[in-house]
Amino acid sequence: MLLFTTTELVALLRTPLPQESANLAHELTLDAFRGEVGNRLTDPPQPGVKAVALAVAARVLTNPGGVRSEQAGGMLVTYADAQTGVVLSEDERRRLRRSVGMASGAGMLDISPEDAVPCARVWRPA
Repeated sequence: MLLFTTTELVALLRTPLPQESANLAHELTLDAFRGEVGNRLTDPPQPGVKAVALAVAARVLTNPGGVRSEQAGGMLVTYADAQTGVVLSEDERRRLRRSVGMASGAGMLDISPEDAVPCARVWRPA
């Protein structure tokens, strides 16, 4: 399954990238997605999946060690992105789950079978 192309990842990062690095970033991203949504990913992926996949893959390549801050002499830089490696942020998890048709709100726990159709109920005040 192809979540994104190497060309798209290179365009996002704006830097040359060895094919092996792009392949590894893709595999790690795909593995994280399957861990989150199981077999709900389709080929080609649903709309919205590519944006999350590219963001995660770019983070894997730009901050694989999870550096949060660094200092050189008198200059200290702290990075706003607290996420590291292939860990999905809450926003990325929510967007991914929504893209594949899973619950993504406060009640995200869904133990129903994949083929179960949710019953819509409308709450009305008594």
